[in-house]
Amino acid sequence: MLYTLSWFVVLSIFVLWSLAAWAFHSVALWAVSSAGTFTSTTSASASLRLPEGLALWVPSEIVQAMTSLLSGLAPVVEGLLHAAPALVSSLTVATWVIWGLGSALLFFLGAGAHRLISIWGRYSDGSRTPTHAKGIR
Repeated sequence: MLYTLSWFVVLSIFVLWSLAAWAFHSVALWAVSSAGTFTSTTSASASLRLPEGLALWVPSEIVQAMTSLLSGLAPVVEGLLHAAPALVSSLTVATWVIWGLGSALLFFLGAGAHRLISIWGRYSDGSRTPTHAKGIR
């Protein structure tokens, strides 16, 4: 019964792991494929301003430094967003590799639990010797 229960838990975790990997892949694939359309939002970085209540407390030098930093980073971010659709194939490979490694880890977890249950069953009578070694003494 414990064997069945342990493998049921491992199989349930495996199903959840597979669904999570599939969902992550779908969302990431959508985000990467449509990343080129988000470039218009990077040009809006110049119009970012602090709220009036906060602007009173922040020195103007810091505000100017942050504005120049954002304007300098805008072309870099835009270039990355234009290059993002080329990452789709490597994203798929990376997702499957990570899913495979996680699945192998879950299998080894199930095998380890199976082995621990079998060892526990041998010592379950309360003695220190395994049940198969009792006839030797």
